[in-house]
Amino acid sequence: MLEFYAAEGGEHAPNPIIPIWEEIVVGSIAFAILVFVLGKYVWPRMEATFQARVEAIEGGIKRAEVAQAEANQLLEQYREQLAAARTEAAQIRDEARADAAAIREEMMARAREESDRIIGAGREQLTAERNTIVRELRAEVGEIAVDLASRIVGESLADEARRRGTVERFLAELGESGGEPVNTGKR
Repeated sequence: MLEFYAAEGGEHAPNPIIPIWEEIVVGSIAFAILVFVLGKYVWPRMEATFQARVEAIEGGIKRAEVAQAEANQLLEQYREQLAAARTEAAQIRDEARADAAAIREEMMARAREESDRIIGAGREQLTAERNTIVRELRAEVGEIAVDLASRIVGESLADEARRRGTVERFLAELGESGGEPVNTGKR
């Protein structure tokens, strides 16, 4: 650099540490204009942009807090509804069990009634059949007794009225003795 100053005219070379005053003035004026332009146009816009971002962020945080509060409230409502639904389901289940037990008892009672009715009908039928068989046996025993008596006595007991009377007497005597032959003392 010293060679550059020496080539210019041989003047005494300026001190490189001390700046030239014209450059300082021009630089200061340019700096002032730059600061004025930045202060007047750029910084207010940057400040407005920063403020808008801050408001957006703070608004977003507030909206997030509100949304979180609503979500917590909805979650609590959901839990309450779930607990109520579980309680209701338990009640319904208990009622269903009680209904099932009642239906089972009713079905058992009906089955017992039907069984008793069938047994009663069977007994009635057996009694009716027994009575029919007893009548048929009495008639047969009566006929056999009349035939036997006719052979023993030697006379004909063909007369129907007499036959019936004899049979009825014979059966009455059998009924009085409990089904055992009546001992009349005769042989």
